Amino acid sequence: MRGLAYYDKGENDLAIGDYNKAVELNPPMVEAYNNRGLAYSNKGERDRAIADYNQAQEIKPQDSRIYYNRGLDYYRKGENGLAIDDYTKAIELNPQMAEAYDNRGNASSNEGKYDRAIADYNKAIELSPQMAQAYSNRGLAYSNKGQNDEAIADYNKAIELNPQMAEAYDKRENAYSNKGQNDEAIADYNKAIELNPQMAVAYYNRGNVYFDKGEYDIAIADYTKALELNLQGPKTYYNRGIAYDKKGQYDLAIADYTKAIELDSQYAYAYNNRGIAYAKQGEYDTAIINYTKAIELKPQYANVYSNRGKAYFQAGKSDLAIADFTKAIELNPQIAEAYLGRAISFHALGEEKAAISDFELFLQYIPADDKRVEEVKRIIANYQG
Repeated sequence: MRGLAYYDKGENDLAIGDYNKAVELNPPMVEAYNNRGLAYSNKGERDRAIADYNQAQEIKPQDSRIYYNRGLDYYRKGENGLAIDDYTKAIELNPQMAEAYDNRGNASSNEGKYDRAIADYNKAIELSPQMAQAYSNRGLAYSNKGQNDEAIADYNKAIELNPQMAEAYDKRENAYSNKGQNDEAIADYNKAIELNPQMAVAYYNRGNVYFDKGEYDIAIADYTKALELNLQGPKTYYNRGIAYDKKGQYDLAIADYTKAIELDSQYAYAYNNRGIAYAKQGEYDTAIINYTKAIELKPQYANVYSNRGKAYFQAGKSDLAIADFTKAIELNPQIAEAYLGRAISFHALGEEKAAISDFELFLQYIPADDKRVEEVKRIIANYQG
């Protein structure tokens, strides 16, 4: 009993000490193993928690709680298949266990099996109509399927059931953002942050919306706050780097892309964007090195060939530029900028017929109101005149 009291107070080490003594005095004591597993789980020691659940399961194989608890830790380890197996066993032993359906839905959703997840959330809601978390989780599955209206309806219900549920506001914001309703999205992010000022992901997501609105200073402030709150993933640095790039602050952009690459050495997009920033500073050789790394990591990335082609052209290497533009077009025949770059490169080499052909193709793939249309038409007319 004292171990449980310590656990309830969040004093996990003291709880574990008492459970250790309980197991020593009474080795078949299933509650001690199960509860010690919960305490280890609270400390983030997943493997030790699972080991205790295994012991408990051997002693009492028909206890649905043990399978459920072990499933939670498998899920937290990213082992979704094992989590699903345990949730399924828990449901077999206790078909009224709404939380097992809810969490099995989460594991299925993590594997991209959204219809299966939605079916589990439906069952959880049927068994427990007041379970706000199940509505919120089902909303995320709908959102991942692109069904934003259904997602918003579920988030609305979750918020109705639990107005203090910050994550439901945060998720609903994403659905609004997906629909282009940026003002509604920002209002929800504001509410999520009001309810949970330490919610780093809400700052990050709000930053994305402000970025989409072209409000780069506010976006940068939100990304910075997310980083301060330890959302230190490469994507946060990458997105802030793009915002700095949009403001013409290329050194700061390069610093953020570099940090993103330090955190994820396989981040092809960060190498590409760092190359763009270097090229904007006239450092074409360094840009080419970055584009080449991006291509090494993502050989089917058409835009990076086009970008490297521009850098080669700026470095006076028209032949290499043409080869890269050609590869970009091979990978994506509708990439207008590659036709333009190749046309300019052909022009530099005096290959007028090839240049005209590419200028004409460029015109086919850009909007009619693009400000470059008239200029390119004049170039073509001069060639033909």
